[in-house]
Amino acid sequence: MSAESCPIDHSGPATAACPVSARAEAFDPFGEAYQSDPPASLRWSRDEEPVFYSPRLGYWVVTRYDDVKAVFRDNILFSPSIALEKITPVCPEATEMLARYDYGMDRTLVNEDEPAHMPRRRALLDPFTPTQLAHHEPMVRRLTREYVDAFIDAGKADLVDEMFWEVTLTVALHFLGVPEEDMATLRKYSIAHTVNTWGRPSREEQVEVAEAVGKFWQFAGTVVEKIRRDPSGPGWMPYSIRLQREMPDVITDSYLHSIMMAGIVAAHETTANAAANAMKVLLENRSVWEEICADPGLISNAVEECLRHNGSVAAWRRLVTADTEIGGVPIPKGAKLLIVNSSANHDERHFDQPDELDIRRENAGDHVTFGYGSHQCMGKNLARMELQIFLEELTKRLPHLELVADQKITYLPNTSFRGPEHLWVQWDPAANPERANPELLRTTRPVRIGEPSKRSITRTVVVESVTRAATGVVRVRLADPAGRPLPRWSPGAHIDLELGELSRQYSLCGDPAEKSVYEIAVLREPESRGGSRYVHEELAPGQVLTMRGPRNHFRLDSSAGKYLFVAGGIGITPIIAMADHVKAAGKDYEIHYCGRDRDSMALLDRLIRDHGDRLTVHAAGEGRRLDVDRLLAVPADGTQIYACGPERLLSALDSAGQGWPEDSLRVEHFVTTGNGLDPAKEHAFEVELADSGLTLQVPADQTVLGVLRAAGIDISSDCEEGLCGSCEAPVLTGEIDHRDHVLTKSERAAQSRMMTCCSRALCGRLTLGL
Repeated sequence: MSAESCPIDHSGPATAACPVSARAEAFDPFGEAYQSDPPASLRWSRDEEPVFYSPRLGYWVVTRYDDVKAVFRDNILFSPSIALEKITPVCPEATEMLARYDYGMDRTLVNEDEPAHMPRRRALLDPFTPTQLAHHEPMVRRLTREYVDAFIDAGKADLVDEMFWEVTLTVALHFLGVPEEDMATLRKYSIAHTVNTWGRPSREEQVEVAEAVGKFWQFAGTVVEKIRRDPSGPGWMPYSIRLQREMPDVITDSYLHSIMMAGIVAAHETTANAAANAMKVLLENRSVWEEICADPGLISNAVEECLRHNGSVAAWRRLVTADTEIGGVPIPKGAKLLIVNSSANHDERHFDQPDELDIRRENAGDHVTFGYGSHQCMGKNLARMELQIFLEELTKRLPHLELVADQKITYLPNTSFRGPEHLWVQWDPAANPERANPELLRTTRPVRIGEPSKRSITRTVVVESVTRAATGVVRVRLADPAGRPLPRWSPGAHIDLELGELSRQYSLCGDPAEKSVYEIAVLREPESRGGSRYVHEELAPGQVLTMRGPRNHFRLDSSAGKYLFVAGGIGITPIIAMADHVKAAGKDYEIHYCGRDRDSMALLDRLIRDHGDRLTVHAAGEGRRLDVDRLLAVPADGTQIYACGPERLLSALDSAGQGWPEDSLRVEHFVTTGNGLDPAKEHAFEVELADSGLTLQVPADQTVLGVLRAAGIDISSDCEEGLCGSCEAPVLTGEIDHRDHVLTKSERAAQSRMMTCCSRALCGRLTLGL
């Protein structure tokens, strides 16, 4: 290691060892390992050296999820100004060639600093909102159908050349509002721009690439002038030109020219690469491909998981504007960063089993393929739409598709954007489903514009048995149809079952160690809206159901010294799993089980068998009602109370436990007491999104969640009744009107998070960490 290539000043006393490790010195982003699989090539870094200096690049490399997201979040300390800087120094001949074409690429939304960035981003955002993007869906569907039609009977195709590249280019041009001519030229220009900015071309290649980039620049200017003559049509560029008349200082001529060129690359190449990456990884994981062919409802989340697992944007770059630390490593002002978001997407500290392709991964949407914060990709939802439509068409029409064996997958060498240059697939045309069923071509599924709802993450289970558990209660055992292990779960977890046209939540009450079976118990409710009636009257062994979960928002705190479990009726289901766990851990506990009579109390036999010495039965028919005030008369430090049952029981426990240490009582609700929004009683307020730089208005008749979705902000959701905790958002400032059934008293008092589906503001403005 020479002193010139080391980030530490060696001119003074030799007090510090050189910080560049052998692996850091050997790191080569243009080498075969990084080009073929960036996350795998940096596994050593995530495990041992998550922030390191690369003398080959002259960059600090950041590889862990939390660190990468922290860099994205702070666009002042970590300036995006070098995002489009050429990573390989330009030779004089290439510079001269660019000058011949008056090349003058200005700052764009990708690489401009504040205070210029956010006013432009806010002004130009409207065409990217879900409402506006929905207008493009018919066009994307038409193009996709036409291109698949062209090769459906051929039996072999290169999906990159014959579909993905051309469709995404046409969609990009339509979105931008430019003509469709010169596709072949545009393709050459787009590749040249990538190599010019993020690649390592030779001296001779630099001149050739510079000429293509110069022509691209001139073409972009010509198109802008053509649109300027009549900007009345649809598209982002006509919209921007019209807006320029109102905001000439924000939307300048040079800015329009630059975003015309950058927009074609951003809207086209990254989406084409993402589609090729997705198809490659899905066909390599055949069982996953077959699952989405059988259940198209999984496509939305499959897209999100493919973006996480094998996205088209491998890394971004930032410039450090002040001395700081990243992951505990001192980084000096002026340092350049390569933030490898593809590595962050495989960080096991954030994603369980990150190298597995899991299309039911609940936090797949946490990926940073689109970046994060105020420079997050504005076109992310257009890309999601295209990928969903591609997968819908291919899984429906070519479920027997497979990769051509032994093909060599190659990538255009560069640090940041990746996708197969070609992807050959083959199939037997005689087996095309539409030959036997032409009506197949008439079926479509709605596209989800935005991050997928957790309601879309489903799996099928088969009913193994339905047996009596008590009077009016049945025990149901569920298994995977293929006998595969079901996802792990912890005490307090529940699943959602689709029962006819209804969806209902049920707590798991079996043994978490039994990996192949889930067990629930269902009470026949007299006032049932249909769920319990369906289970008791129609459910039968062998029946196949759609399931979501498991999820757990009623987690057991393993640090308590003693546990007091209180259950009323069917509320015993999460409690018995907790009691089993606490007993196995050797902790002190007691169970109070309330019911009308013993015959109607589900799982009582097992409770007596496994927990008899810790169990107290409060059967009303025996005159043994639970005296809640007496039970909680003496507060006990270190004792945690867990309760599930009717609202009157939970309310009584809450009242009686007022003198106990804060948050001693934790309860689970299955129904909400809210009645929706009454605009006459609500007030409007603002939410400022600190990481995105946006300020949104929340009207009296809309939820925060609804407003966030309308603005294209990625946020998960599920129940949308304040019961599940899926839509939680961090709150930085402002007073929250909590209306959920998830947060504890101390969590509410901290005023640091809210459930966006139901909670509101007590003030005029909330600042959210989104």
